[in-house]
Amino acid sequence: MSDTKKRRRHSPEFKAKVALEAAKGEKTLSQLASEFGVAPVQISQWKRQLLEGATDLFGRKRREVDPDALTAPLYHVSGTVKMTHPGN
Repeated sequence: MSDTKKRRRHSPEFKAKVALEAAKGEKTLSQLASEFGVAPVQISQWKRQLLEGATDLFGRKRREVDPDALTAPLYHVSGTVKMTHPGN
C-alpha cells in the first residue's frame, strides 16, 4: 500500500446500511461495491458480522438488573444538590 492511499473509516451506520442491503440479496456484491464505493470482500465481512450479531442479539438472555444499583448514584447526586423553590 502506498503512502498516498489512506484507509477510510466507515461509521457504524454506514456499515449497517451496506450490510443490510447485502443481506436483502436484491443486488450482487459487485453492484453494492460500486454503489457504496467499498470492496466486495468488505461487504461480505460486514454482512457476516451483521448476521452473527443478530443471532447473538436474539439468543442472549437479559441480565437481571438490580434496581438499587441503578438508583443509588442518583440518590447520591440528588443528596448533594440543594434545591430551591422559585418562591423563596
